[in-house]
Amino acid sequence: MTIKELILKGIPSYCTASQSVLRALLKRAARNSQPVLVEATANQINQYGGYTGMQPQEYREMVLKMADQVSCPRNLLFFGGDHLGPLVWDQLPEQEAMSKASELVRLFAAAGYSKLHLDTSMRLGDDPQDRPLTNAVIARRGATLYAAAMKGYSQALKTDPKLPRPVFIIGSEVPIPGGTQEQEDSISVTSPEALRNTLEAYRKAFSDAGFDQGLKDIIAVVVQPGVEFGSDELHVYNRSAAQKLTAEVRELKGELVLEGHSTDYQPREALREMMEDGIKILKVGPALTFAYRDALFALSEIERILIPEHDRADLPQVLEQVMCSSPGNWQHHYSGTPDQQLLLRRYSLSDRSRYYFSNREVQLAEEKLFSNLEKVHIPLGLLHQFMPKQFDEIIAGRLQAEPRLLAEYAVDLVARDYEYACSR
Repeated sequence: MTIKELILKGIPSYCTASQSVLRALLKRAARNSQPVLVEATANQINQYGGYTGMQPQEYREMVLKMADQVSCPRNLLFFGGDHLGPLVWDQLPEQEAMSKASELVRLFAAAGYSKLHLDTSMRLGDDPQDRPLTNAVIARRGATLYAAAMKGYSQALKTDPKLPRPVFIIGSEVPIPGGTQEQEDSISVTSPEALRNTLEAYRKAFSDAGFDQGLKDIIAVVVQPGVEFGSDELHVYNRSAAQKLTAEVRELKGELVLEGHSTDYQPREALREMMEDGIKILKVGPALTFAYRDALFALSEIERILIPEHDRADLPQVLEQVMCSSPGNWQHHYSGTPDQQLLLRRYSLSDRSRYYFSNREVQLAEEKLFSNLEKVHIPLGLLHQFMPKQFDEIIAGRLQAEPRLLAEYAVDLVARDYEYACSR
């Protein structure tokens, strides 16, 4: 099945740089023999490394190697690039920012990424800062990035002549990566007029650039269907509020579908309704790492009871120390008193702690936690206290009481809700 067929049918899009989470998702894909779409954002990976230190090709090779290690067939894997554009360089003037963005998109396409979200919605350094960008400017810059992507695709064909054409996602009503930073009382659903205006602007920009054929490569539009989350808030999908938008999608008669960002933490029935209403790409990221961190903290509580103090990994404390010594990835997102910030560092739905699990000290603490608990018997009653869902699976014979598997199962639970939403 091609990426276009998968999207038209409906698919979750897993956007995470966590190797532990990726491994869990790949194991699940292998067990169930089902496709898995893995995405990375422009700030995670880019030509300068991003916060992962990897370029697009390196990230793809890392995931493929991981797939081989867990016996996940490579043909089940699809790669996407999210927020591809001048996001990382929005302080620069247009010419410089778009030059870097074009190189970014070219590298993603040249590396064989098959789903590319062209995001030119942000103001650049020499744009007027007192008003939003026009659809015409956004689409013109999007056409520039499309040209760069097709250049990269042409380069990729020299290595793999059978590589399918990439599909493109457009749209400017995009929550920032990782969810909102501030409390919001309500979320404005994208209007049908805004959707039509976006499509018309891209049709004109592509036509003006001579890319009439390229319009067929656009398969979805990012919209705001009324879902969002913050540190301590969650806006659940309301299909009645989104009715006018989803009715507009039905008028497109399958030519285009919608992509929903920040669908993290949505109830499974809400995800199912989104899928039924034409929001065929469900993006999820922080909810995956939040679930994995949640499981590690539960295991740490079990460690506190079973392991002598001087031998413990004390992962939560190690994570706290690392986050406080390098506050750049959370201090502009978490406000309040020191006690409130502590609570947010540990339990915020925005999960800024995810940026720190690649830290060497945190990785060593995670491995020590697993090692400590592998050496002892974890009583079933203790598992029930801190990991009740894993307990149910263990007594049903569907899960082994191995610490790493217990943590990975938390990721499985998130993936199950998205698979349910996309099932028929």
